[in-house]
Amino acid sequence: MRPITLFAAAATCALAVATMAQVGPVTVTAAATPFTLGKLKLAALRDAANIAPNDAKVFGIDVGPEAVDTVLAAAGVPTGQISLSVSALLVRTPGHVVLIDTGYGAPRGILLASLAEAKVRPDQITDVLISHGHGDHVGGLVSTDGKPVFGNASVRMAAAEWASLQSQPANAKLVAAITAQVRPFEAGAALLPGITAVDLNGHTPGHSGYRVESNGKRLLVIGDMAHSYIVSLAKPDWAMGYDRDRKLGAERRRTVLGQLADSGDLVFSPHFPYPGTGHVVRIGDGFAWKPGMA
Repeated sequence: MRPITLFAAAATCALAVATMAQVGPVTVTAAATPFTLGKLKLAALRDAANIAPNDAKVFGIDVGPEAVDTVLAAAGVPTGQISLSVSALLVRTPGHVVLIDTGYGAPRGILLASLAEAKVRPDQITDVLISHGHGDHVGGLVSTDGKPVFGNASVRMAAAEWASLQSQPANAKLVAAITAQVRPFEAGAALLPGITAVDLNGHTPGHSGYRVESNGKRLLVIGDMAHSYIVSLAKPDWAMGYDRDRKLGAERRRTVLGQLADSGDLVFSPHFPYPGTGHVVRIGDGFAWKPGMA
C-alpha cells in the first residue's frame, strides 16, 4: 500500500489550502465536530491553523529539507511547507464537561467561537486538562485582560509541567491568573471516570497524553507527541526541533505510534488536519494516518 492512499483524505480536507500559500497563520472558521466514544459524547474544536516552512529548523533538523520534501512529495502534498492545525477536544462525562487543551487564545485563536458551536459556555467547563505548557495549548486559559477564561474549572497538568511553566518568566501573567485553579497530578494519574493521564515526557518535562475510555472503546489524545500527520508518522525517528529532549521525544514517538497501530485505538491529535481524529497504521518501517471518527 502506498502512503498516498491513506494521506489523500486528510490532504483534501485540510492541506488544499496550503497550495501556493504563504507560510504563517491560516484563516479558519469556527467548528465543532461531534462524535461518540462508547457512551461518551465528544467534540473536536477548531482553534487555528499554521503553515510552517520546510527550513530544517523544526522538521528534519537532522536530515535537511530535501529529505523532508521527499516525504511530502511521496504523500502527494505541496513541498516546502508543513501544514499544522491547532485543535482542542471537548469530552462530556457524567458530572463533568472537560476541555483538553485550550489553543492559542484570543485574538489569534477562535476556540471560544468553536466552543459556542458545541453549545457550551466557558463557565460550564468543569475541568481543563493541559497536555503541556506551550502557548498553542495554554494560551486560551487567559483572556486578553489577564483573567481566567474558564473560571469554574479545575486546571489539571502534570506536576513536572506545572513546575516548568512556573519557572519561565514569560509565563508570569498566565501563572498568576490560573494558580488558584491548578491541581497538579503525578504522571499516569487517573483523573476522572474514564480519563487517565499518559506520561509522554520528552516534548516537555511533564508532557501528558490523555486516554479516554468508555464501553470498551478507547481514544488517546497525543498532544505534541507527533506534529505532522505525514512527516512525524513516516519518519518518527527524525528529531523534532520543538522537543526539549529530542532523543526521548523520538523514542516516545516510535513506541507510542507502534502501540496505537497495534491496538487500533482511536487517536486525537491537535495538530493533525482538523478534526484531528483517526487511526495510526503501519507503512513499511514507519506509520501513516487514516483519518476517521470511529
